[in-house]
Amino acid sequence: MTRRLTIQREAWPLAEAFTISRGSRTEAVVVVVEIEQDGHIGRGECVPYPRYGETVENVMSAIRGRETDLAAGLGREALRTTMPAGAARNAIDCALWDLEAKLSGVPVAEAAGLAPAGPVTTAYTISLGTPEAMFKSAQKAQSRPLLKIKLGGDGDIERIAAVREAAPESVLIVDANEAWREDGLAESVAACARAGVALIEQPLPSADDDALRGHDFSVPICADESMHVSADLETLRDRYDAINIKLDKTGGLTEAITTLTKAEELGFQVMTGCMVGTSLAMAPALLLTAHAAFVDLDAPLLLAKDREPGLIYEGSVIRGYDGALWGGTA
Repeated sequence: MTRRLTIQREAWPLAEAFTISRGSRTEAVVVVVEIEQDGHIGRGECVPYPRYGETVENVMSAIRGRETDLAAGLGREALRTTMPAGAARNAIDCALWDLEAKLSGVPVAEAAGLAPAGPVTTAYTISLGTPEAMFKSAQKAQSRPLLKIKLGGDGDIERIAAVREAAPESVLIVDANEAWREDGLAESVAACARAGVALIEQPLPSADDDALRGHDFSVPICADESMHVSADLETLRDRYDAINIKLDKTGGLTEAITTLTKAEELGFQVMTGCMVGTSLAMAPALLLTAHAAFVDLDAPLLLAKDREPGLIYEGSVIRGYDGALWGGTA
């Protein structure tokens, strides 16, 4: 068996600036891995995330460091036990899944024992801004059934009210990205309850989320930055009602499936989420959505142009994707 590894940095312009509590960006910078064997190529995409100490350079270096092992036939389970979770492992893991499908003639969904992708409704993200700007953005998106509101701390109560006024029929998720603090938590949750918010994602910094322990909040609380892999779940049971599974955190689909199974056993609601990447990064995550109470895989909708072929979106409904994108047979 001979394998060849290729690593590529790609930048995909966004349709407009994307802003959360930690900053703003105008492009999605991704790393794409290709693993070639016997004339077949498996692909995976990851998004290096500075919040977790990742850069394009150190992620590409980590991937390159497994080149010899991959050439020697490194498999997904061995990868999972010998490489830390994160973006680098995600790109390799998803490339291996894709390669296995092409070599075996068995689609990833079937091999993994998961339902085929789509159709499913995704959240659509309203970027952080002034209440007035977010009102306008939400008004444009008011026909979408599920909106995810990015929040940032001061002024959030006004932002929540503005979005609810602009989109009275949409289900709302709010995502503070760790921007809230304990002393204002009760007031912010109350504002969410008044607006009929369905889920609050990562209200407090992960280092401070002990403050959530023992509370019975009127709106379910979802762990994002506090939750990476299945081993984290036991410690979150008395703080969170739901978890956000992102493949760039779990380090690939292999660990994501394990995390999903354990989360269901422990009684967590599940959100399937993503970083800002292309359809190549969304396709593996889409296989988890049959088990998700909330789906947030709208990143390709935020791009000025997605890769082709890509996920098939009809409004906020993801219909699926062509197997040529990822996970299909040759």
